[in-house]
Amino acid sequence: MLEVRGLTKRYAGVLAVDHVSFQLAPGEILGYVGPNGAGKSTTVKMIIGLLDPSEGAVFYRGHSVLDDLPGFQSEIGYVPEEPYLYPYLSGYEYLELTGRLRGMSAPDIASKIEEFLRLFSLWDDRHTPVASYSKGMRQKILLSAALLGNPQLLILDEPLSGLDVGAMLVVRELMQGLAEQGRMILYSSHVLEVVEKVCSRVLILNKGRVAAHDSIQHLRETTHHSSLEAIFSELTRESDPRAIAGRFLEVMGS
Repeated sequence: MLEVRGLTKRYAGVLAVDHVSFQLAPGEILGYVGPNGAGKSTTVKMIIGLLDPSEGAVFYRGHSVLDDLPGFQSEIGYVPEEPYLYPYLSGYEYLELTGRLRGMSAPDIASKIEEFLRLFSLWDDRHTPVASYSKGMRQKILLSAALLGNPQLLILDEPLSGLDVGAMLVVRELMQGLAEQGRMILYSSHVLEVVEKVCSRVLILNKGRVAAHDSIQHLRETTHHSSLEAIFSELTRESDPRAIAGRFLEVMGS
């Protein structure tokens, strides 16, 4: 189990993440959603050890991740929001480097890379520099890198960004299949329709604070809204979208 306790991050005294707590159990997909700037990516970076929290702690299988951070990181598959890739490496070379850094054997790396690239329709471009890849192709490389080490915990920050419809459907099915195998998945996304379809629970973050943390069904019952979009809008909205859109139209026509 992954447990986040009171995770907090301050920048020059300003709270970016304010005492966020949640648990993620084996076989669960937790949707982690919020407006831009709510603190989602900051939370993710603290969980995986890229940022030090100002307060709070992260526990994995009952132990602080700081007890053995490299060991914890070896069990994570991570897809960042921004596709940071080495532009002069080919897709194959990038995945090969990822496998080596994870300590995988050369035959295992080669066989998995070939399968992943063929499944993502990237085999013909395997020796092409990543700099020439489209956004969707880069995203497929990031997803492949996250899956390469057969992780027990997947942390996905906008994993569907840039993907075509077919690839999106594959990734959705893959997430559900991994959860059925007992993997833990933290899924951060703005695509609420997908979150609603694949996640068992959702945590809604607003201005760094937890606005809601519950099953989607229970949130529907308590808010009397039928969709996650409507629930999200009620909990995070500070102004009327229709009024703002109307003002845009007025300014455009003036």
